[in-house]
Formats: sequence, C-alpha cells, structure tokens
Amino acid sequence: MRFTISAVLALGLMALTPLAVAAQQLPLAQLSSYLNQLQTAKGEFTQINDDGSISTGTIYIKRPGRVRFEYNPPEATLVVAGSNTVVIYDKKSNQPAETYPLDRTPLSIILAQQVNLGQARMVTGHSYDGTATTVTAQDPAHPEYGNIQLKFTGNPIELRQWIINDGNGSKTTVILGDLEKGGNLPNSLFDVGDAKIEPSR
Repeated sequence: MRFTISAVLALGLMALTPLAVAAQQLPLAQLSSYLNQLQTAKGEFTQINDDGSISTGTIYIKRPGRVRFEYNPPEATLVVAGSNTVVIYDKKSNQPAETYPLDRTPLSIILAQQVNLGQARMVTGHSYDGTATTVTAQDPAHPEYGNIQLKFTGNPIELRQWIINDGNGSKTTVILGDLEKGGNLPNSLFDVGDAKIEPSR
C-alpha cells in the first residue's frame, strides 16, 4: 500500500517536533559548519516525486561530492553522484543511464568541498517556523540551475529534509530518517563508471 502524500508529510513533521519548544532559527554559519563536518552518513529516506508518487530507499553520503540513492522495490533505480557527475541507472530500461554534471544540480551546494551559506547571493530564503529552520539556496553564478530548500532542526543540529526545485520546474522532496554518521563508506559505492544496481546493504 502506498502512503499518501499527506501521510508522508505528517511523518516528516513528526520527525521535526522533538525539542521544538526550546529551538530557534539557526544561523547560517552554524548550518555551514554542520554540513562541513558531515563527512559520511547513511540512513533511510522517503522521496515525494514531482508527479506525487512516493519512493523509499537508503541514502549514502560521502562529502565532498558523493551521494548514492538506493531505491527499494518495486523501484529499479539507482542514483549515484561522484567525480562531479550524477548518473541515474534504471534496471527496467533498455536505454543508457542518464548523466548530468553535479555542479548543474542544486544538490552540489551541500556536497561542496567547503559549504558557505553566507556567500553573497547564495541564500535566497532563511526562515524559522517554530519547529525547523529552512534555508533556500542556489548557485549564485547559475540561478537557472534551480535551488534547494534545506530543513534543519537544532539541539543538536540535524538535516531533516530537502526540496530540490530544478531548472526545468520539477520539484522533489527527500525526507531523511535518522542518519548514521561517521564510519567508512568505500569509494566504490560512488563509482559512476562502474556503479552496481544491486543493493549494497
């Protein structure tokens, strides 16, 4: 049974509620520091696609520049970013994998070698809704590539979800489960030239 969009969003908001009373808007410098200290992480995610469909899976992050999305069945998709390239593999398709430059996607902002949300014209929105701090960021040199909305909770700071609005007008929301930080993630997980569609877990 597929979750409805409202149910998934409700689950996402539930994940944001702890310690909300004592929280306040988080400064950009603290958020940049958090992202820069996030070297490796693994966790479950729920994705709300532009057409309203729901996908789930496991995300692997290895900064800088590397991320891997393994989607659960019935999806047969693997998305890998590495070597400044994003590759989308679809096991059900007879077509070649789709390839995009990472630096032309808003995700490159949080995968950068050095994240600096205080950079001029990078942040176009910075707000607090009583539960979480939301930052909207874009590449100041290429706003046409779209933007990313990052949602953080505090005490301690945690990245809870992001929304990517790409240059084509589509919107993708990723709600993160608890991230297991640290540990060793092999570089082979992010090898875009030889990525394996089989789950690594």
